[in-house]
Amino acid sequence: MILAFDGSSVDGSAYRYVVDLAQDSPGWLDSLVSAWSAYGLGLFAVLMGLGWWRARRVSARTSLIALAVPLIVVVAYGVNTLLKMAVREDRPCRSLHVSTLEACPAPGDWSFPSNHAAIAAAAAVALLQVSRRLGSVAVPAACAMAVSRVWVGLHYPHDVAAGVLVGTLVAMLLTAALRKIPESLPGRLTATPLGPLLVAPHLAEATSYESG
Repeated sequence: MILAFDGSSVDGSAYRYVVDLAQDSPGWLDSLVSAWSAYGLGLFAVLMGLGWWRARRVSARTSLIALAVPLIVVVAYGVNTLLKMAVREDRPCRSLHVSTLEACPAPGDWSFPSNHAAIAAAAAVALLQVSRRLGSVAVPAACAMAVSRVWVGLHYPHDVAAGVLVGTLVAMLLTAALRKIPESLPGRLTATPLGPLLVAPHLAEATSYESG
C-alpha cells in the first residue's frame, strides 16, 4: 500500500467551505463551472493559435516565442507531474469523504500540485509575452481554472496555488531565456523553410525587397 500525504491539515476547512458552497449553489452555475473545469484548457489552445497568428505580423522574435508557448506548457506540466510524484498527496475528496460535483479520482491520482492550474498559468504568463491583449484574457481565465478545480472538489486551495506558482515560474524562466536569443537568429530563420511560421508573407516580401 502506497502511503499518501493528507493535505487536509493545510486548508481542509477552506476546501470544505468551497465544496459546501458549490452544493448550495444553483445548478446552472455548477454546470458552468464543471464544464469550464473539464474543458476550459481548450481556450488556451485557441489563444496560443491566435497568439502565433498575430505574432507573425509583429516580428520573427515574437513569433518564435509564440511557437514556444506550447512547449513551455509541456515543460510546466512535466515539472508539475514530478512534484506530484514526489509529494503524493491524496485527493481531498478521498481524504475528507465529502460529496463533490466531480467524481473522485482513483487512489494514486495525486492532488498536489494541480496540473490544470499549472498548465493554465504557464499558458497565460507565456501569452503575456506574445500579446498583452491575449494575455489579458488568458490570465483571468487561468485564475478561473484554478478556482474551478476547488469548486468541483478535486483539489485543495493550496494545490491550485502551487500549480499556478509552478506554471508561472516555468513560463517566466523560459520566456526570459528566449528573449536573450540574439535578434539575428530569428531573422536568419525567416530565410529558411521555417520562414512562413515566423513572418507573415507580406512582411517577408517587404523584408526581402528591402534587403535586395
